[in-house]
Order: sequence, then C-alpha cells, then structure tokens
Amino acid sequence: MVLMMRKAAWHGLIFLCFIVGAFAATAALARPALPDFTQLVEANSPAVVNIGTTRKVSMHRGLPPGMEIPDNEMFGELFRRFFGEGGEPEEFDTTSLGSGFIISSDGYVVTNHHVVKDADEIVVKLSDRRELRAELVGSDPRTDMALLKVEGANLTTLKIGSSEDLKVGEWVLAIGSPFGFELSVTAGIVSAKGRSLPSENYVPFIQTDVAINPGNSGGPLFNLDGEVVGINSQIYSRTGGFMGLSFAIPIEVAMDVVEQLKTTGQVSRGWLGVYIQEVTQDLAESFKMDKPSGALVARVLPDSPAEKAGFKVGDVILSFNGREVESSSRLPPIVGSTPVGKKVPVKVLRNGREMTLRVTIEDLPADDELASREAPPADPATRNALGVEVTVPDAETREAYGLEKGGVLVTRVSEGPANAAGIRRGDIIVMLNGKSVDSLKSFEDVVGGLPRGRSVPVLVQRKSGPVFLALKAAE
Repeated sequence: MVLMMRKAAWHGLIFLCFIVGAFAATAALARPALPDFTQLVEANSPAVVNIGTTRKVSMHRGLPPGMEIPDNEMFGELFRRFFGEGGEPEEFDTTSLGSGFIISSDGYVVTNHHVVKDADEIVVKLSDRRELRAELVGSDPRTDMALLKVEGANLTTLKIGSSEDLKVGEWVLAIGSPFGFELSVTAGIVSAKGRSLPSENYVPFIQTDVAINPGNSGGPLFNLDGEVVGINSQIYSRTGGFMGLSFAIPIEVAMDVVEQLKTTGQVSRGWLGVYIQEVTQDLAESFKMDKPSGALVARVLPDSPAEKAGFKVGDVILSFNGREVESSSRLPPIVGSTPVGKKVPVKVLRNGREMTLRVTIEDLPADDELASREAPPADPATRNALGVEVTVPDAETREAYGLEKGGVLVTRVSEGPANAAGIRRGDIIVMLNGKSVDSLKSFEDVVGGLPRGRSVPVLVQRKSGPVFLALKAAE
C-alpha cells in the first residue's frame, strides 16, 4: 500500500512538471524573441561610409600682450618653440569625422550638413578601404542635410523606406563611425516621433534610444526590414556623450532635400509668414477652447502670404492643408514641405468661431526681417489697474524689437495681474483681450473694459519675438 502511494505521488510529480514545462514552453512561444540583426548588418554595411574632412584655419601665434621672450638661452628657445616669433598668422589643418551612406550606384552620398560644413577637402572611405575624394553637391543648414558625389560605378546602395510607418516602441538600428570606430552597430527602439528641437524648426525628428556619439552623424537609421527610415543627426547630452536621447531626420524630409540639392543645388521651402507659439491651458480657456491645441499666431509679417490671405494676430491655426496641427511645433515642418506656389486651405479659430482661409505658399526668404518704420513721438508714462507702468516706445526701441507700429512699453511692473501673468519690464504690450493697443489711450480703454476673474490673452513683443500670455484681472 505504501509502495502504491509512493508510485502515485511520483507519477503526480512527473505530471505536474510536465504541465509546468508545457506552460513555460507556451509562454516562451507567445513572447516575441529579441531581433537578430546579423543579416541586416551584413547586407547593408557595404553602403555605409566614413566621411573625413579637412579644413584650413589661420592662427596667430605669439606671446600674450605685455610679455617678451626671455633673454635666457634655454627659456628663450622654449618660448620661441611654443609661441613663435609673432608676425604673420600660421595655417593649420583641422580634421573631423562623420558618417554617411550611398543612395545611388553612380556615387551620390548622403550625410549631415554639419559634418562637411566649411570643409576644404572631403574624403569618403568605403567599407572595402577605398578612399574617394568627394565633391559637395549642396547642403541645407535648416535641415542639417548635405549631398556629396564621388566617382564610382556599381556601388552598393541602401534601400529607402518610410518613417511614416514607424511605430513608437519599434526596433531600429544605426550603423556609423562613433569616435572614428568604423562600421559600429547600435540598436534600440523608437522613443517618439515628430519631436521639435529649438535649433531645427523644419524637421519633425524621430527620437530613439539608439546609442549615438560623435562620428555617427549622417549615418543611416534602419528598420527591421533593412530600410533606411532616418538619418542620425544629433543627441541630447549634458556630458558630450550619449545619454539615451538621440534624434534622426525622417527619411522623407531628407530625400526631399536631397532631390532638390541634386536638381538645383539649393533648397526651396514653403513660407507662411507668421510667428507662432504654443496654446497653454490658460490661453485655451481665454480663447474658449475645449482643450489646448493648434498654433497661436503671435505676429503676421507684412507682405507675407499670411497677411495676403487675411490671417490676424490671435488666430489659432487648427489644420493646414487638411493636416491637423496638434501643437505649434507641428506647423513649421508641414508648411516647409508644402510646394511653393500651392494654394492650400487653413482652418483657424478666430473670436470663438472656426473659419477657413486659403493661402498661397511662397518661398522662404533668406532674411525675413523687415525694416521697422518711424514711430510717433512718445507720450508721457502712465499707470493702470494691472500693476504696470507703460509708455510709448521710441523709434530706436521699435527697431530693436522688430516692431513696426503700435504697442506700449512696460517700464515698471509691481504686484498685480500683469506680474502674475508673466509680463516683465521691457515687454511691449501690443494686444490685450483680442484688441490692438495703438496708444496709451487705447491701452487704458481696453484695461478699463477687461472682464473680472477670467483669463484673457495678452500679446507682448520681446527682443526674442512675440509671446502670448494669459492675464486674469482681479475680481
């Protein structure tokens, strides 16, 4: 009997182990395996190149002011060796490294603008160790893109994919030359899409956690199908090295720039002619919006496409050419990629009502700053219930702020609604509660009619540009 019980227990244990093993095997099958990048790297590495540049710089060697070469023979020779005798500046060669990849079998190579900027000589090193001199076809600082040409035939090329199909969390891989270590491979996932960076208004960056370091710039970012979906451009770092935040130019943006550089040697970009800012929760409330969204027009430039189409300061752009504008950072890339001369519909919110304007896009000027006009003589300063002291800005101040007319200059801010809203000394108030401020009298009139206890928008001009703030007058 005891033997039978032991056998039953043993059989039960075996059955339990079988069940647990089967469950673990099923779970393992259900869990996706980590990707194997070996074939992708093997197939695409030959088209990834190392880019070396040389630039001549002039440097004047000499002793600091007030110092002389010592008479002592030993120290005098030492000083001459390190500081020279002065006189004419000396020329030195500086070098830098980056990455790139081949997009056509006859030798067109893509990289970043900053990799080849101001280079006197560009050398492209292939994976088979050949080194080819490259010609700069053209570059575009606004998107940080450059196109090179080397003499070659039947060169290995990469397959161009689509960044639009990328999903956050998807695996991606980079090949490049960080710190000069050629054909280094790093992998990670897509962290976010459509990122806007302060230095690049026209690129909706792909953010990844792929390890990118100096030397990776200009190299390709691949999806798991071996297609190029982006061009590694920059990182966010407090140390100069990788910290988990890297940014790639979407391949659609890059190839549009490349095609223009290849065809004309320069890039044409759509221009609307407005300064915009984000719609905050307080501003959304003041504009009677259900939620913060869109791009708030803080200024309409004179003789711009926006002015010709009837845009007004205080308009909130909700969609452009059928594409929703969720935030202000989404608008510049959409406008920039719109063909010059095309007439497109733009949906805006104005005074609580949605309306559609039709604007004909023009080419972005090299310098869209316009000369300011002469201002009328300044009126005496005045105070008001908002807790600010204001006066009319003079012509010199207007020129410094890029303001043509109107507005009152804030000369002092004390405790009160203006201070709470973020208005500071030196701001020029140009619009309040949707009404233009043209003089001290108009400012006082608008302030006197402000609703109490409710946020209203106030537009101020700063040297850095126009800014909307949400101001709430005391009840």
